[in-house]
Amino acid sequence: MSYLGRSIKRFEDARLVIGDGVFIDDIKLPDMLHAAVVRSVHAHARIRSINVVDAIELDGVVEVLTGADLAGKLPDLPIRPMGDRSVDEFNPPEHPVLAQDKVCYVGQPVAVVVAKNPYLARDGAELVTVDYEPLTPVVNPVDAANEDVPVIHPHLGTNVAMRSVQEGGDIEKAFAQAAHIVRQRYEIPRLAPSSMETRGVIGNYDASGDLLTVWDSTQAPNQIKRYLAQMLGRPEESIRVVAPDVGGSFGIKDCLFSEDVLMPFLALRLQKPVKWVEDRQENLITYHGRGMSLDVEVAVDKKGVILGISASILADIGAYFYFTTPFPLFNAARRITGPYDVPAVRVDLLGVITNKTPVAAYRGTGSPEAAFCIERTLDLIAKDLGLDPAEIRRSNYISKDAFPYKSCTGNMYDSGDYLLALDRALELVEYSAWREKIKHRRPVDPYLGVGLATFIKSSGAGGEHRVESARVRIDSSGQIDVYTGVSPHGQGTETTFAQIAAETLGVDPSQVRVHHSDTAIYPHGIGTSASRGLIIGGSAVQLALQEAREKLAGFASKFFSCPAADIKFSDGEVFDLHHPDTKIPFEKLAAMESGLDFEHEYTLPQSPVSFGAHAVVVEVNQDTLALKILRYVGVHDCGRIINPMIVEGQIHGGIAQGIGQALTESIVYSEEGQPLTGSLMDYALPRSTTIPDLTLDTVDTISPTNPLGSKGIGSVSTVPSPAAIANAVMNAISPSGVRHIDAPYTPERLWRAIREHGTVNG
Repeated sequence: MSYLGRSIKRFEDARLVIGDGVFIDDIKLPDMLHAAVVRSVHAHARIRSINVVDAIELDGVVEVLTGADLAGKLPDLPIRPMGDRSVDEFNPPEHPVLAQDKVCYVGQPVAVVVAKNPYLARDGAELVTVDYEPLTPVVNPVDAANEDVPVIHPHLGTNVAMRSVQEGGDIEKAFAQAAHIVRQRYEIPRLAPSSMETRGVIGNYDASGDLLTVWDSTQAPNQIKRYLAQMLGRPEESIRVVAPDVGGSFGIKDCLFSEDVLMPFLALRLQKPVKWVEDRQENLITYHGRGMSLDVEVAVDKKGVILGISASILADIGAYFYFTTPFPLFNAARRITGPYDVPAVRVDLLGVITNKTPVAAYRGTGSPEAAFCIERTLDLIAKDLGLDPAEIRRSNYISKDAFPYKSCTGNMYDSGDYLLALDRALELVEYSAWREKIKHRRPVDPYLGVGLATFIKSSGAGGEHRVESARVRIDSSGQIDVYTGVSPHGQGTETTFAQIAAETLGVDPSQVRVHHSDTAIYPHGIGTSASRGLIIGGSAVQLALQEAREKLAGFASKFFSCPAADIKFSDGEVFDLHHPDTKIPFEKLAAMESGLDFEHEYTLPQSPVSFGAHAVVVEVNQDTLALKILRYVGVHDCGRIINPMIVEGQIHGGIAQGIGQALTESIVYSEEGQPLTGSLMDYALPRSTTIPDLTLDTVDTISPTNPLGSKGIGSVSTVPSPAAIANAVMNAISPSGVRHIDAPYTPERLWRAIREHGTVNG
């Protein structure tokens, strides 16, 4: 029986659905203290003084710390190296653990209050008074790039944090030869990742063993451990970091925040465990994703074949850098060609500092921004040239026989059959039939539109993030223990890794235990990000398992007096494939030799590139401009699939987030830099009623980049979904004469666009 490609129920789910999961806020330790963070209420202000007397005098408050208390004790939060990315200018502002001289965004940590329970901690935080001298905030990123605007961080001498050019091919020649050029600006709104579980940290110090244990709702416990050792000045072996059950992340928990350092620091200082759990408002104002504008020009010939793309990207990165702040900007530039064979590209990148919340990676990390622009532009080209949007994509795809393919921006594409996936999506959505319905729509009927978006998404990141480790141990009872540096937060790793082990060693998946997310259990590895869990972490597991299988096959070959190549592992038994009637149980073979312990490090040589095609049909009410998704189809190429059910679940979640970006979500600031979407009453996440029935399928082309042949799936469906909906909406309201609207497509935004730029009745 093969366990690869089977929809085995997730091993993780049973305890979660009956409430036996253990998340940060479920952990309770003796004498545990609780922390609350005092945050800036100004976007930009000088701190004249901080009065903590009333807070300290409150019964039950144990400690109050300000930035002055940390001076010389804790450095600013570190910034992740850029690796091999070319940068012409790089001025990253480091985030202080607690603000000292001034604050630079609403929500910036200013002080921390520790008390005997969380309610007293919050009461104490309200008693901390900060005397601010308000300064003029820089809110508009266009203004931030202007030399006449005040510099937010004077020691940098500029509000330009990063500048770079990504280019390839002869862009001037491309535009000189163009029969038609399309120009459009795209505004991608800031978004809040909004995982179900907010961030949380517990620090606990055992003086007798000089061991600092940290429980952290993180994607990367080993990474947190390394940085804590640096910041606290402690040996790595004296720190243990545990990621318990993690209720989602989408990028936010791949960074190091003030609280990640403060709780361990306070535990060392107070010699008691200290817990902090983020509330929803803190979650909405302390970390954002997306947030950039892209001016795109595309040159095409008379048939709509792309000759070149010229773009400038302006990214509002906020007041400071987090770990992953630069990467969405670079990814948006390098992936702007999408799945298309584009001979020339020039993209000018500019990231500027503003008095807003820092922006960093959010599910897709630059790919959704790139896909939105190129997919909307292709529809505009089709409209201008009178072409079918599906046909213009066909005529520009990288051909099946061109792989491996190198884009003019330097990206390598490993494998794919893009036409096959598009054709399947068109078939499933009944594309031609809907196009006919739209042609015969009566003026009194609701607006009706069909939209497409196709995309690529590379997985695995770069630098040290291409490396992952795994260990496999087999005891004399036949129990298989797999240890991985991958730290999942909903990906189903325990199940998929057990399936890989079961397939390799011919046992039942229930015979496999997968251990992760605790640096004391397995101190190696990076964690989970950039859809690297299976393609890198799983590949390391696979190689360790292969080594174990070869060793066991050697034992069996002696037992059966046959070549090791003839040994077969299946259904919990081992035998000579030429004499299958003589078998021994797997556990008996494992008992023949002690010390069955195998460890392997795997380095991904090249990122696999996933592909997909989404097709959407929408209806827009002419009177209310309320929008309804009638059909949603997604076809994806994920390489070899280990568990189809888990893949489908990841795709469902990504589409839900893409629908949120398209229809309801946007972080909004006032001119004074005050966030106007600081609660879920104002920041509109999609509801279950917003998500339509999804029709999903896969077209699998095996990736040669890793031993499993898999491609990343964790973020792929977030990439095309906003663009597919956008194209459907713009197709629907095309009778009004409106050419383009940026998301989210709220009734008000549609009404204003039609009223200002189009006609009232279609």
